[in-house]
Amino acid sequence: MPATLPRLLAPLALGLALGTALPALASGEEVTMFKDPNCGCCGKWADHMRANGFQVKEIATREMGAVKRQAGVPQELGSCHTAKVGGYIVEGHVPAADVKRLLADKPPVVGVSAPGMPMGSPGMEGPYPADRYDVVSFDRDGKTVVFASH
Repeated sequence: MPATLPRLLAPLALGLALGTALPALASGEEVTMFKDPNCGCCGKWADHMRANGFQVKEIATREMGAVKRQAGVPQELGSCHTAKVGGYIVEGHVPAADVKRLLADKPPVVGVSAPGMPMGSPGMEGPYPADRYDVVSFDRDGKTVVFASH
């Protein structure tokens, strides 16, 4: 009997090992976020993305204007940080659910933006009332379409 116990427990142990390793293996897309070194809300957005399964690499730079121009972000869609994920640009405080939808649907756009810094958006939470805001997609010509409303 004792010889069969290890044989019975081996598959269980393997299952437990795989079950605990799967979250690491199935971790989300890597997000590279460019932010001003003095901005606090950008770090809070990065934390929101991490809490939703993304791996976030934060790069502090004082050249945010150049980052946005190089990424093709129309000036009127600008926000405080610019991220790259899955071949797309994510500008500002876009909720993780919208980024996941972008990556799943794969629309023919450059990226999405939550223009400005809407109160109540991820990273901009606080005691004040949340703003209603749109996340818009944008293409290479600057054409925008509402992607999600919050």
